[in-house]
Amino acid sequence: MREEHEFFPVEAIDWRQDGKGVTERVLSRDPDTSTLTRIARWEPGLETEGVIRHDYHEEVYLLEGDLTDLTLARTFRAGDFASRRPGMPHGPYRTDKGCTMLEIRTAPGESL
Repeated sequence: MREEHEFFPVEAIDWRQDGKGVTERVLSRDPDTSTLTRIARWEPGLETEGVIRHDYHEEVYLLEGDLTDLTLARTFRAGDFASRRPGMPHGPYRTDKGCTMLEIRTAPGESL
């Protein structure tokens, strides 16, 4: 089951490494599924490889910076939003200036 939290300062959570060039602040999670809410920060110049597919629903809201989808040849910026069903192909990506995003992952069959 998803953790419960009343309002708290997000800055109280330390950034932790989540792969090369990515740090994250996990705001809540369900330890038994892929469900989580996090803020992810990508370093300038980061480029991912290959098309990505997940087994969970993913929503992403860009808070800062730029993110280029190399397959679509489109650059997204702060204020842009994506909602992806499980299995939806996306990426690979590159960020020139770096970016920060709010990401919400919901396991299949689970609701918010």
